Amino acid sequence: MDSAEIRRRFLKFFEERGHAIVPSSSLIPDDPSVLLTTAGMQQFKQYYTGELDAVKDFGSKNTASIQKSFRTSDIDEIGDETHNTFFEMLGSFSFGGYWKKEAIAWAHEFLTNELGLSISYVVIFKGSSLIPKDGESERIWHSLGVMDVREGGMDDVFWGPTGTSGPCGPTTDIYCKAGDGREVENWSIVFNEFFCSGSREELRAGKAELTPLKTRGIDTGMGLERLAMVAQKKGNIFETDLFAPLARALPENLSTRTKRIAVDHGRAMAFLISDGVRPSNKESGYILRRLMRRTMVHEHLSGTPFMENILKEVCKHYRAYYSELNVDLVTGEFNKEKERFQKTLVAGLKELKKIPIIDTTSAFRLYETYGLPYEIITELGGTIDDGLTREAFNAEFKKHQELSRAGATKKFGGHGLVLDTGELKAGSEEEMQKVLRLHTATHLLQQALREVLGPDVHQMGSDITPERTRFDFSFPRKMTPEEIKKAEEIVNQKIGENLLVGFREMPKSEAEKLGALHFFKEKYPEKVKVYYVGSDLAHAWSKEFCGGPHVAHTGEIGHFRIAKEEAVGSGIRRIRGMLDD
Repeated sequence: MDSAEIRRRFLKFFEERGHAIVPSSSLIPDDPSVLLTTAGMQQFKQYYTGELDAVKDFGSKNTASIQKSFRTSDIDEIGDETHNTFFEMLGSFSFGGYWKKEAIAWAHEFLTNELGLSISYVVIFKGSSLIPKDGESERIWHSLGVMDVREGGMDDVFWGPTGTSGPCGPTTDIYCKAGDGREVENWSIVFNEFFCSGSREELRAGKAELTPLKTRGIDTGMGLERLAMVAQKKGNIFETDLFAPLARALPENLSTRTKRIAVDHGRAMAFLISDGVRPSNKESGYILRRLMRRTMVHEHLSGTPFMENILKEVCKHYRAYYSELNVDLVTGEFNKEKERFQKTLVAGLKELKKIPIIDTTSAFRLYETYGLPYEIITELGGTIDDGLTREAFNAEFKKHQELSRAGATKKFGGHGLVLDTGELKAGSEEEMQKVLRLHTATHLLQQALREVLGPDVHQMGSDITPERTRFDFSFPRKMTPEEIKKAEEIVNQKIGENLLVGFREMPKSEAEKLGALHFFKEKYPEKVKVYYVGSDLAHAWSKEFCGGPHVAHTGEIGHFRIAKEEAVGSGIRRIRGMLDD
């Protein structure tokens, strides 16, 4: 059974059982406590806590999705038979709609009836000093004829929160046999019963509190790559139809390890770039740069450029499921980074050979000076000091970031804004003025888009620097050139009218009645500021929940230009706008 059929059967199975099918969210999450989307439940986090209403948003208490996901913990291990970075998570979710009996029975039915697989054994939570053993799940499994029920603890079958806090609970995990006879965990069913006040690590260390959720929820996750491996009776994920066609596009003389790095990192890069990540030395951009440069070193050592071809194959292979994949954008960003990196790569590899014993300090110097990734330093270096570990390297990297930030960070204008944090970013009074103009222009842009494209346009995120505004909004298709031009004209018309920009503080409920726009996934206090553009709030052309700051009149903005419109995820578009000073 190929992966396309698995996807189709999964969504059909749960749709027939009352689940609303929800498109994958972006790899760049709304949740600021996590770097990238790591699980299917992340876009539903606020439905478990009761902050959002699933029936209102989806027409059902139950949803299912195939979520683009990315985990960074295994990057160093890529090249073996089991690890990968980007993956697709098949998930079913319930926010008070059903509980253990249905979740377990449906998992059993899907695996055994729909896919024809045999369940080898399952694992349940054995209990702890705070939480009793999950005897209910054990009884359900026995009733379905699965008698090999094993027990695990907090480290194995208790799902901690994603990020710094969130829903959590015990799990039951399902194991099936792969083509080489190994027992592989295929499906994890999380019973979200608690809210954890801290991170997963703090929970396991006994430093976080658990309180019962008002509404219990189901969160299941099944990696498509592993499931395809089992369903296709393969010995590892790279033999499945998700990877093998990509590997066939590589030169035959490459080692198996290099081929696996190329196809894994190629998939990851294509999806990260298409969702808006760009190579840099911080956060998700740093992850992307690590992947890019690792493949570039392998290209250099092999003497054959192969990654551009792999990136094209990834976009071709996955475009039917993820329309946001943009082959020109992906290959263009890769080649720009390659051009930057090639200038120092040869010198860096030459310097690497000169170092007799590579320790943390010398490894970080090679990275900082020549851009050599940690993985390449440890792969190609001669004698590696015992103290050089990924953890030690990351600690050195973090120390360097803190020193740089201490030298660059400034507070300004009484607004409490700090350089490079939050929606607005500036490092001087001059930059602050540009940011204020772009911030106000972003409000005008949202209202202009609603006039051109309709009232279903809603903000999905924004990021503003002195150079540009980046505005994400809900819309199902690419804007036409005429629509882009019209939105730009409306913004500049309102700038030309030199309208007043004011604000009023009021109860959130009153602001909502006034129709003030707001980011629907944001949690606002009971008292909010509403910024408006017009003579007064009652007759405002634009009004939004916002903490400010802004210019006093739109005429201060100057001429606004839409530089780019692109996709960043299913049903989400992005506009990059700037001022022509």
